[in-house]
Amino acid sequence: MDYGLGQTIGLSVLQVALVLLLSPLLEGVIRKLIAFVHSRIGPPLFQPYLDILKLLGKEEIASSRSFLFRYSAVIALTAVLTASLLVPMLGRPPLGFAGEVIVFVYLISVVAVMIFMSGVSSGSPYGLVGAGREVMMVLTVEPVLAIALITAAVKSGSMMFGDMVSWQLTHPPSISMVIVGVALFLAIVAQVARLPFDIVEADQEIMAGPFVEQSGPKLALFKWGFYAKQLIFASLLVSVFIPWPHVGKLAVDALITLAKVVVLLVLVGVVHAVNPRLRIDQSIQFFGLLIFASAAGLAFALVGS
Repeated sequence: MDYGLGQTIGLSVLQVALVLLLSPLLEGVIRKLIAFVHSRIGPPLFQPYLDILKLLGKEEIASSRSFLFRYSAVIALTAVLTASLLVPMLGRPPLGFAGEVIVFVYLISVVAVMIFMSGVSSGSPYGLVGAGREVMMVLTVEPVLAIALITAAVKSGSMMFGDMVSWQLTHPPSISMVIVGVALFLAIVAQVARLPFDIVEADQEIMAGPFVEQSGPKLALFKWGFYAKQLIFASLLVSVFIPWPHVGKLAVDALITLAKVVVLLVLVGVVHAVNPRLRIDQSIQFFGLLIFASAAGLAFALVGS
């Protein structure tokens, strides 16, 4: 189903608004869950909103005059919100006609580049270490994301997310999609910087790494971008790899997708709560195995399984 211009604009505005307004609440749910597992009361459910508002109202103290240091947060959040328009959160993606898997991976890579530039241009040794770790994570985690999405593209015969969802709805689960779906879930845990893959920020080791010199509104935008990315990745996984049930009504399907996103993020929170941080060499080894497993899933897809 193709949308008219008015529907495209309306759905785009609605989807971006949902991502911006809902993502901090889901972060609050995860924080509450982690506190519960650790037998703590934890922060209020709406604490992420309060954190963002407090940072937006603070004075910005910049340690560098670099253009990328000053505007990396704005560019990163813009890339995340643009990527959200390619994800089928409310049925077909609002801008699905304008971009496919390659554009999505490109936009997500822009976020990683901005985090890297924030660390490199900060002038802090902690920032440099964090930037190096971000590059390492990009090189090891994003191949899993790319292979998983290419596998879905092979199965559906299209690089468009909307076509992938339509194909998946009319076919039973396959071995290849199950394998890359599990791999993508673990890659998402790393993409949103959760334990055991909280390596880039690692507060106890490198004091938030690339963000150590960020403050005020720019730090708020980075945090908001992370919350939004968490929601986008979870929506992508449940929409493309677990699209059932689907009733064909926008509001009902949106609520079903939201329920599945909450369940998925609860699982992410549980993984975070019960695992210690892996060492860098352990993470590289783990994602090496995950890339191999994803490639096996792609091989199954190529032979029709």
